Amino acid sequence: MTPTPLIDAMAEHGRQTGLKNVEVIHILTEGPMEIIKPEFEGIFRTNALFLDKNTRAAVNEGRADFVPIFLSEIPLLFRRGIVNLDVALVQVSPPDEHGFCTLGAAVECTRAAIINAKYIIGLINPKVPRTFGDSIIHMSHIDTMVEGDMDLPSREFSESSDIEKRIGMHIAGNLVSDGATLQMGIGTIPQAVCEQLQHHRDLGIHTEMFGDKVVDLVELGCITNARKTISTGKIVVSFVIGSKKVYDFLDNNPFVVMHDVGFCNSVTNICQNPKVTAINSAIEVDLTGQVVADSIGMKMYSGVGGQIDFIRGAALGLDGLGKPIIAMPARTKDGTPKIVPTIRLGAGVVTTRAHAHYIVTEYGIAYLFGKNLRQRAYELINVAHQTDRARP
Repeated sequence: MTPTPLIDAMAEHGRQTGLKNVEVIHILTEGPMEIIKPEFEGIFRTNALFLDKNTRAAVNEGRADFVPIFLSEIPLLFRRGIVNLDVALVQVSPPDEHGFCTLGAAVECTRAAIINAKYIIGLINPKVPRTFGDSIIHMSHIDTMVEGDMDLPSREFSESSDIEKRIGMHIAGNLVSDGATLQMGIGTIPQAVCEQLQHHRDLGIHTEMFGDKVVDLVELGCITNARKTISTGKIVVSFVIGSKKVYDFLDNNPFVVMHDVGFCNSVTNICQNPKVTAINSAIEVDLTGQVVADSIGMKMYSGVGGQIDFIRGAALGLDGLGKPIIAMPARTKDGTPKIVPTIRLGAGVVTTRAHAHYIVTEYGIAYLFGKNLRQRAYELINVAHQTDRARP
């Protein structure tokens, strides 16, 4: 839902008027992000709450800033006045006959932003899906409305690799049961897990985000949300990233309820659902179970996000059947081990060793909860890449 035309217009305005020291706050964005280019140094400075490929370099080069924060707590920055917003730039669906627009595929912290900003600029795009829940905003609350007609950014993943398929089989075959409530982060591993769930029944979705593969499971009848406690019978989500397929699925679909991320990622809400199964990934894990997920050494890569929100929510499931899962290949594509004796210098621990329960690679499942450091090392070595297990 990145309002790229508004960002481009703001960049041009900055060029022409001599603006200085304008702070731009954002989470995950799609597209080129014109204002982050070196030529805008001194005019705009972005302050990222989550990073992607279009913003990493600027942060790591010192031209932009980064805030480590739980996704669930970002709305509190605006609601408590810790960050005071002058202007909110948003993309919305066209108003209906009653004058209501929607925030489309991304509510997350945008809801809190528009409520607390002094001025709202809305880009009305007929290709934005109409969505339900916290997504709705009346046109009278938008101070300036401009029109645009462009496709939403599409993010499609390639076919799952053999390694990812094996990880998916371990999780789907051993850790996901019928009636489970699922949370899955973004990426190829959650996609691979979904591909292995086609024979499961009465699955529920309470997650911060989902993509195309969830649509496939809905169409197969695997996802009914029938056993969920929170919003029974409905998918609960905060934002959606995928191809046109998932945006079409969202459009005017009451089966999906978009919620503020403070609600979606609330541990109190998550833990009430049955068999909460949280599936997230990592950059590296050390032999004590510390999970690095936001950085590669001293280089920032993504952000804290919602991993710990759901890891904790699953662990505290009221039915005692939750499964907090960290899933990853045993090695990176260039052959670097992801299960390591010690994390890299400067790397940030997102999920602590005390939070880690299940670590899954293509070699199997390591169960860490309640185990001492020696036992944890044994479990993790057994799911490391075979050539990384021998003593040096």
